[in-house]
Amino acid sequence: MKLKLILICFFGNMITMGAQNSIQPNELDLLGSISGKVIDKKTNEPLPFVNIVIQENGKMITGGVTSEKGLFLIKNLELTKYDVEIQFMGYKTISKSITLSSNNKNINLNTIALEENAIELKSVEIVSEKSIIEQKIDRKVINVGKDLISAGATASEIMNNIPSVSVDPQTNAISLRGNSNVKILIDGKPTNIDVAQLLQQIPSSSIKQIELITNPSAKYNPEGMSGMINIVLNKNSKIGFNGSINNGLTFAITPKVNSSFDVNYKKGKINWFANYGFNHGKYTNYGYINTTEAELEDFQDYRFIDQNSSHLAKLGFDFYRNEKNTISFYTNQNFNLAHGNSDTKIDFVDPNKADIHQLFNNKVNNHWQTYNLDYKTNFIKEGHTLELEINQHNGNNKEDAFYSDPRTNYISIKGNNTLINLDYVNPLSENSKLELGAESRIENTKNKFLLNDAYNSAFSYDRNIYSVYATFSKQWGKWNAQVGTRLEHFEADALFKKVNESDVTFNNTLFNFYPSAFLNYNPSEKNSFNLSFSKRVDRPSINQLNPIREWSTPQIDSEGNPSLQPQFTYSYELNYTRKLKIGSLTTGVFFRSINSEITRTLYQNPDDVSKQILSYANLNDNNAYGFEISSNLDFTKWYSANISMDAYHKKIRGVVSDESVSANVTAFNARINNTFKASKNLRFQLFSMYRGRDLGLQLLGKPMWKTDLGSSLNILKGNGTVSLKFSDIFKTMHYRFTAEIPKEQNGQFNWESRSVYVGFNYRFGSGKNKAAQRKTRDQNEVQGGGML
Repeated sequence: MKLKLILICFFGNMITMGAQNSIQPNELDLLGSISGKVIDKKTNEPLPFVNIVIQENGKMITGGVTSEKGLFLIKNLELTKYDVEIQFMGYKTISKSITLSSNNKNINLNTIALEENAIELKSVEIVSEKSIIEQKIDRKVINVGKDLISAGATASEIMNNIPSVSVDPQTNAISLRGNSNVKILIDGKPTNIDVAQLLQQIPSSSIKQIELITNPSAKYNPEGMSGMINIVLNKNSKIGFNGSINNGLTFAITPKVNSSFDVNYKKGKINWFANYGFNHGKYTNYGYINTTEAELEDFQDYRFIDQNSSHLAKLGFDFYRNEKNTISFYTNQNFNLAHGNSDTKIDFVDPNKADIHQLFNNKVNNHWQTYNLDYKTNFIKEGHTLELEINQHNGNNKEDAFYSDPRTNYISIKGNNTLINLDYVNPLSENSKLELGAESRIENTKNKFLLNDAYNSAFSYDRNIYSVYATFSKQWGKWNAQVGTRLEHFEADALFKKVNESDVTFNNTLFNFYPSAFLNYNPSEKNSFNLSFSKRVDRPSINQLNPIREWSTPQIDSEGNPSLQPQFTYSYELNYTRKLKIGSLTTGVFFRSINSEITRTLYQNPDDVSKQILSYANLNDNNAYGFEISSNLDFTKWYSANISMDAYHKKIRGVVSDESVSANVTAFNARINNTFKASKNLRFQLFSMYRGRDLGLQLLGKPMWKTDLGSSLNILKGNGTVSLKFSDIFKTMHYRFTAEIPKEQNGQFNWESRSVYVGFNYRFGSGKNKAAQRKTRDQNEVQGGGML
């Protein structure tokens, strides 16, 4: 409402200014004006963009906003009595009654000092107590609160508390609605970094929002069968100097540190912002696998210890050139150092087989960086905008590994992404809008593999994507519709070199279109229906394509398949949102038709028949469907809850040991996050989750569940918060499985699921101004998205 009021006042002022040209000279004697200057009562600094509302008999007739110097002038007012309201978020509203007359046509209110409103400032705290889930037309937005921040030190740990999202505790592979073909974005931008690694590097306290976009419109990149997950990092844009400091300790088998701070300084036309996060800890995993084909064959025992140190920094500025033009720049810098050790023992029952004992240690040095420049101009007509964005991302990852075979592996990966995006939005009328855009993405990745310090192989992959899109939306009565399509030219070239083998090249060129359609019906303020359709594509990732080994055990090597082709998905969704007296309830069903599905394969290693290779392949078409339910409910003044559950069914196919295998999978997941407000400053949280069994081509993963208990206490007059959380109270969160292919097996893996977290958050400064509107698409729910 504040934003709408600002726009109404601003354009009201523009209209009155434009109307002046049509007024005859003799009529000017019958018109007057109101002027003045608005400042901060405490600092005496001028306040820009303050709402000036002109009312007559309780009805708003016009208005305006203050300039960068805090000045305002409202012209062409009839000579009568008015009420003038000076409104600004975070300040107390001031009202003045004036009368324009023939003897006093131009009234100067002189300097008006606004006083901070302490009550309203509390509503714009940097971090809220409870995470709020918002269901929008095409996405679910989780505004991260202290309850999620205290759920764990990294993005990987808090993702498991998000509806419809699952993170594999062993590999950190992420899935949405049971599907791992999901696109991960940081601040709306793609990244070359492996998702599993990326989630471990981002401190939870650096995250502002998590957006789940399951069916984006044609305006956005069509990648990801199950949609996109956008992780939005903290950024402030408030007048003066503001910020927050977060420190946390997690006590498990070994302690872990999670710290961050974010600050901003806004004065005049420039807003500076910065965020830094540090994450350090040692992580222990252990487990076993027993092979029971016909009779007991072997015992396999695994121990993994990984030490990780990660630094993530964000620095940027917004330059408000004038009320029409804004230039923004930021950079993300990430440094990650990791050291891992593992101990694998395989004890064969058959005395004729030699037991295996493999020691492994590796060092990983990773640095990725992003530079983003954005220029936005607003035309005279409200909502009429043109925006240009240039984004450069590059990463450098090095792994040095030693095996007690003995052998050494050295792998280096370098990647670069350049993205140029142009968006144009034109509201054709009050009820219709046209959006046009173009995008260029140039990506290249180079991989090199050294075996025992000698060159073994190299893989390079170049991909260029050029696209244009158009969408048209229209609203009539209680209905809202949008249709669009994206035209895309895709080209890729790859080269694989290996010693003593001929070079292998791979080429792929495609031209395709990706239509989308949305239909929204609001029969009342409490009910909303949304039907959507989109065509999507899953292009193989660099890890799926790269024929250089990704990881290795005594019996399995994991590597990619350069011959993989994209898979296409036709996605349909129907959602219903009901506003209740105590909150909101959203239900939805979805259906996906998948062509040339990409799946895992396991086959015998042609160079060593005692080992197998885990890779990828395109198989037959497939279908998947399911439903979701989520709600935000405030049962009483002291008790509220976020509740969600989802179920999905799919048929999976694959090739294992040269045999075609298929299975029908039905999975169920549920989460509930309870918040109890004991007093104004003390709150308790009780979180429980259940993940049902998960059937794969080889494994049947058994159900998992856990319960967490947490609390938070506001101190230092509300500027500080102390958090305490006990995770996995009953120590039930571990992975158990059975398998029949390629051999009968059973096993279990454990990690540091039971832990105690202690955190402290301190906020300073005050919020007095709205953030700069970067990327029009972020504000446009109907057109669907918050990313590229």
